[in-house]
Amino acid sequence: MPSMLDAVVVGAGPNGLTAAVELARRGFSVALFEARSTVGGGASTEELTLPGFRHDPCSAAHPLAVNSPAFRAMPLDRYGLRWVHADLPMAHPFPDGTAAVLSRSVAETAASFGPRDAGAYRRLVEPFLAKWDTLTRDFMSLPLTALPRDPVTLARFGLAGLPPSSWLMRRFRDDRARTLFAGLVAHVMAPLNGFATGAIGLVFALAAHARGWPVARGGSQSISDALAAYLKDLGGAIHTDYEVKRLDDLPPARAYVFDTSPTALARIAGLGRTYENYRYGPAAFKIDYALDGPVPWTAPEARAAGTVQIGASTAEIGTALRAASREGRAPDKPFMITVQPSVMDPTRAPEGKHVFWAYGHVPNGWTGDLTDAIERQLERFAPGFRDRVLARATMGPAELAARNANYVGGDIASGAVSGLQILLRPKLSLFPYATAHPAVFICSSATPPGPGVHGMSGHNAAKAVWRRLRQA
Repeated sequence: MPSMLDAVVVGAGPNGLTAAVELARRGFSVALFEARSTVGGGASTEELTLPGFRHDPCSAAHPLAVNSPAFRAMPLDRYGLRWVHADLPMAHPFPDGTAAVLSRSVAETAASFGPRDAGAYRRLVEPFLAKWDTLTRDFMSLPLTALPRDPVTLARFGLAGLPPSSWLMRRFRDDRARTLFAGLVAHVMAPLNGFATGAIGLVFALAAHARGWPVARGGSQSISDALAAYLKDLGGAIHTDYEVKRLDDLPPARAYVFDTSPTALARIAGLGRTYENYRYGPAAFKIDYALDGPVPWTAPEARAAGTVQIGASTAEIGTALRAASREGRAPDKPFMITVQPSVMDPTRAPEGKHVFWAYGHVPNGWTGDLTDAIERQLERFAPGFRDRVLARATMGPAELAARNANYVGGDIASGAVSGLQILLRPKLSLFPYATAHPAVFICSSATPPGPGVHGMSGHNAAKAVWRRLRQA
């Protein structure tokens, strides 16, 4: 290791790995330090239940990763990353046995909403889909890390997406379309009437139409392993089992980049009360299942989908979100996101068996058990589900936080996705990756563009770092 590194990165989640790769690609000497024994953070894979059943402890389906400008610019396929797709990216079943779907085809998606809303949906998404690659680069590079390539389309997207999603959903006359769209917003545990939540729903829908909602073959760990292998080929060093409690624990460097929560960064770097107003949001309660067969969904569309949203109506989803985020209680009928990776990736379970992933929302730091409520919801849409369960591994807020220190109180979004904090995080600043310490930067999901496995927070932070290094 050189006596003085150009950059040290702390935390080997997707953003930390991406920041390290971006700096190494530009010729800077980089070392990465991770407290756990393996890299990955929110993109990892383990045998949580039974031998041969490979589960993703956090993120499993990857609409943002497959569309990420950062990842698409890297040769990750050379390092074993393969995307596999289900017949449908996502399905949203209803209690009557039917389902709305999010398909690669805009027409198929619109048709699943019924004739009264098909045209409204096409008019909403088609103008943005035609310019998706430019739009996603502009949207995910905000704030001032790059000038917009298509400011007109970005402004139109802002007009549609910056109001609350509840406003945008007024375009639809029936609840099928509104319910599916409400579920898209709820992926980041945001209240439906919050600022810019329309943009969240639009991004997830457009991502599906553009490139789908795939899983990584072999598990989400494949994404992290590909990034790590690429970093090593670029000359970067990776040190695992290395917990950092203060800056003095790290080797001398010109810049330090943290893929950590803002509060952890402040503690380690001695930044005092810099992020004392940063808010953490609701938590997840997650269950990984080993199943004796596929989930027995009543709706045939759900059997063919990689991701299945569970919420009977817009009202039911809104009630569940309010309970977890505002009322401080676990919902009786939780809105759930479920993923069934083995539907499209048979490497994830023994022949004839399946892995299944589900979570609902609970208050931050909640200490109860949501298992029964989750399984009651599953039985509504997949009668006989419990009979397929071979084993389950549950993780409440405390277990999620213990597994990943960025998930404070079990908040897998690394900060509340509400109010101005949707866009301006971790503090009100046009330069969110910089800190009060001139050599310290933050690149976690607590910075724009926010939560998800996409690496763009790391990419954007790396830009701020290399500009600073080149000025020095």
